[in-house]
Amino acid sequence: MPPCLPGPEPRRREAGSRARPRPAASELPLGRLERLALAAGRLVTAILAPLLLFQACATRPPPPEANDLCRIFSEEGGWYRSARRSFERWGVPESVQLAVVHQESRFRARARPERRRVLWIVPIGRRSSAYGYGQVKDETWADYVRATGRRGADRDDFADVADFIGWYGDLIHRRTAVAKHDAYHLYLAYHEGPGGFAQGTHQGEGWLLEVARKVEARARLYQAQYLGCRDRLAASHSRRF
Repeated sequence: MPPCLPGPEPRRREAGSRARPRPAASELPLGRLERLALAAGRLVTAILAPLLLFQACATRPPPPEANDLCRIFSEEGGWYRSARRSFERWGVPESVQLAVVHQESRFRARARPERRRVLWIVPIGRRSSAYGYGQVKDETWADYVRATGRRGADRDDFADVADFIGWYGDLIHRRTAVAKHDAYHLYLAYHEGPGGFAQGTHQGEGWLLEVARKVEARARLYQAQYLGCRDRLAASHSRRF
């Protein structure tokens, strides 16, 4: 019988040679829909990036020394003039105004309540319409605008909120007889509304009473500081204007 002939030898890979790699996913040719989606994403980014940058730059950051009224007014001269005008118009002390703003927003112009969540994950909406430096609700702000005629007023403008706090404090005083310098009871009525405060809705709300005590303590701190720099601030601003 004829001997079996060996088959062809397998092709050997030369030393140092490499198999041709598969193209990466980013190198694969894109389909028409994929190219359109990529172009749309780039367009949206190009449009939104300047808007987000403008919003970040336009929003005034909170003062670095929130515990020092004199430094706040020295660095934010417009805030000093606004709080002073509000006091002269409505009678609520500057120290009380700032104590309320600190409690409500920590001096953040666009502060809002946290969103409610389903299963602690999915956001479904905010707890209220409160907004801005003073966390004022839509309906209360509308009352203020109607009463004062200040149709251009905004809740993220400190001057407007300072005037609002003065107006609301005056309203609370006239309806409940709470003194305008009484930060503790004024804040309770600010939170509950004059009607709710008169009905005692704050009674039994331990957390709210504790918050009001913090506002009172801060107003006293601010007032003590203000007494030490009020004349200097007044003289400085009178020279400028």
